[in-house]
Amino acid sequence: MSNTGVKTDEKKQHFDDIYVESTPVPYKTRILDALDYISDDFNRQMFDAHILPWAKTVTAHGTSLSQSAAAAGFKEGNGTTLNFVDLCSCFGNTTMATVYGMSYDAIRENWSDEEKCRTINAARRIPVNVTGIDISMPALDYGVGAGLYDEAICTNLNERGSADFAQVEQVMGDADILLSTAALVYLDLETIEIIIEAFANGGGSGKKEGYILVNFLNPFALEKADDTKKILLKHLEFVGSRATRHRRMSELEQRNYPGEEWSLLELWVLKRRSA
Repeated sequence: MSNTGVKTDEKKQHFDDIYVESTPVPYKTRILDALDYISDDFNRQMFDAHILPWAKTVTAHGTSLSQSAAAAGFKEGNGTTLNFVDLCSCFGNTTMATVYGMSYDAIRENWSDEEKCRTINAARRIPVNVTGIDISMPALDYGVGAGLYDEAICTNLNERGSADFAQVEQVMGDADILLSTAALVYLDLETIEIIIEAFANGGGSGKKEGYILVNFLNPFALEKADDTKKILLKHLEFVGSRATRHRRMSELEQRNYPGEEWSLLELWVLKRRSA
């Protein structure tokens, strides 16, 4: 257990002091830069391959009219805005990668100083209402202030009896796209089961289409990762996966895992089963 209440594999580096900063600049310097945290490029690629085409189709005739839809004669107002949820969102770098289409280098540049980070130097590629959910209030305050998040819920997701957790369950049912990258490792299996089941139910018997992008870390908590995969496959339909590098391991992690230099990532996309 870390000082912030986040449950962490004891062999994994804790970054508690970074998560309570008021801006993502220290996060950028000590994690994105120092550890070559390149995984958001791969998250964007998975999102673009398996989720973005569907999202563009659904929203093509909405208030953010695509060029192809306009050329075909469609008018604004006939589409929809999707509900996008970033679970354990922190400062929002993976929302920047997926919703805004930003690369690892573009995110680093945007977060390179205290002034630049206040504005996101890109536009949303699809009309979405973004909800950030995290244990860090400073990170969520930053995300709302910078325009990354339209709504935010600050809660410890492993405290399942709270009113905030009940709100999270409702948000999961309403979500069209759920993002949880390099984050499920911090949650109890009971929490994961409840959250995934709420998303899978999609608001009831008339399930709407919806997608989730999740990550599994290697070499951390491998047995728990397998148990998490079983939960996902119990409730959702598998779409696709790939394996990539995540980030360089810290000195502590390299001592705990001799011979390992990189933390690796397994990326999965799943979707709701048809009603």
